[in-house]
Amino acid sequence: MTATIQDAARPFSGTALTALVPPSTRLLGLGEPTHGVDAFPELRNELFRHLVEEEGYRSIAIESDCLSALLVDAYVTDGIGTLDDVMARGFSHGFGASPANRELVRWMRAHNAPCPPSERLRFYGFDGPLEITGAAAPRQALLALRGYLAPHLAPDLDAALNDDATNDALDALLGSDDRWTDEAAMMDPARSVGRTREARELRLIADDLGVLLAAHAPHLTAVTSADDFWRAELQARTATGLLRYHAAMAGTGPTRFDTLVTLRGAMMADNLDAIVRREARRGPTLAFGHNRHLQRDESDLRLGGRSARWWSAGAVVGTRLGDQYAFAATTFGSRGADVPPADTLEGIFSTLPHDRAVIDPGRLATLVEGKPAPRVPADHTYFSLDPSAVEQNDAVVFVKEI
Repeated sequence: MTATIQDAARPFSGTALTALVPPSTRLLGLGEPTHGVDAFPELRNELFRHLVEEEGYRSIAIESDCLSALLVDAYVTDGIGTLDDVMARGFSHGFGASPANRELVRWMRAHNAPCPPSERLRFYGFDGPLEITGAAAPRQALLALRGYLAPHLAPDLDAALNDDATNDALDALLGSDDRWTDEAAMMDPARSVGRTREARELRLIADDLGVLLAAHAPHLTAVTSADDFWRAELQARTATGLLRYHAAMAGTGPTRFDTLVTLRGAMMADNLDAIVRREARRGPTLAFGHNRHLQRDESDLRLGGRSARWWSAGAVVGTRLGDQYAFAATTFGSRGADVPPADTLEGIFSTLPHDRAVIDPGRLATLVEGKPAPRVPADHTYFSLDPSAVEQNDAVVFVKEI
């Protein structure tokens, strides 16, 4: 019997997907090829339920603001706040409007209600407080970090920083948040405050506060809690990451956009790394975001007529975790009149009988004759699979029509 593409595919299910990832996996990345299409987060919800109920997963991290996500986590773990409020304030990128995200949060809260605290599912954001149009001010992260340290390290804080990190001093250096969040700075470096004297001083202060946090970890975890200390580390990473990002926004070199997406990827990778370490004793984590943020191969993007290349969060964290990181890319066939040509991967996958399929990239390579052509989508917000890099994925999830 001649082998065909069907021999590399199975109907989508959680079991079919996890059969392709290493048993050592601690972080499973599930990508989506475009944002704003609920078919992909709906598929994610189905997978996450399977992972929780059958595979021992206890957390999910999505491509959303890591600080805002604390509100969502407080709701799903302890019932703090209301569903409407956390959907409005707990997500970035407009993701709070997604019905699938709302259903995820509702289901997690219902699942957690009867569980003891140690078994409750946790919700994380792994993106920085960043949007495609700019970045947040570092105020929230810096003041929260200082507020955590001050009651327990007052003498060390004053000696290390010479009163430069009092709330009043930080307020004076920060100025108005509008200066930091000016969207015009994304395209006009002259509008950025990231390389002003005040910003440079804030970067030194953030670094010093982070060192104090790390150096006094044994004392701080004893007098507060491991969870409080973890959140303080998150604030420290975010403060330094935002100040670094704002400095890059003020840059004028030819690789400015490459630097910005590289820094964002590094922030994402650090957050994912910290989540995996925090969850190590509880179970693996599902990460959900754009394919470009979770793939192992080098990512590329065109923005405002300019192109950028960078190593994504998945590529970076994958080098740290080794076979503890697995990645499943998602793609689709038809979207209205946008039908993939027959000689593309998406065109080949469209011949499968399944509406949703899980494909083994290793077997796929032996079954496809020649080199498939890259798909050129009609929709610029969709990024097709790179045929030359598909074997770097542990699995491919295909949705025939959206």
